[in-house]
Amino acid sequence: MTTKKKKEALKKMLLEKKREVWGDIKERLFEQLGKEYRREIETALDEGDRALANLAEETGITIVNLRKEMLEKIDQALEKLDQDTYGICEDCGGAISDQRLKAVPFAVYCIECKQKREELEQIEQEREPFRSPVPPEAGEEI
Repeated sequence: MTTKKKKEALKKMLLEKKREVWGDIKERLFEQLGKEYRREIETALDEGDRALANLAEETGITIVNLRKEMLEKIDQALEKLDQDTYGICEDCGGAISDQRLKAVPFAVYCIECKQKREELEQIEQEREPFRSPVPPEAGEEI
């Protein structure tokens, strides 16, 4: 369990990270990408320019989606802080180190469990090309 003073400091850190992420979303999406995209639309676009404009738009959407996921994780961390479960690994139930929480304030796994998960994901990715496709259901066309 965390002390009241530490809890307030953690909450302040999470809220600051949230403001930073929102600022990044605003800067990237509404200012940079919006201006670039408007300029490209205002001028006559050839095929290459349209492809570049589409890429810029897709990149902006991807960045915003990543930031949205981060905001959701920060909100979950704030909830955990209110419930006194912040800093507890969701896999092993052990404490997540303060050093890890400073680096990733919304971490839900201790470093050991996170490394194990990443190793398992890597093994799964390596196995993926060797998996046979799912056979068609009875009556389905091949």
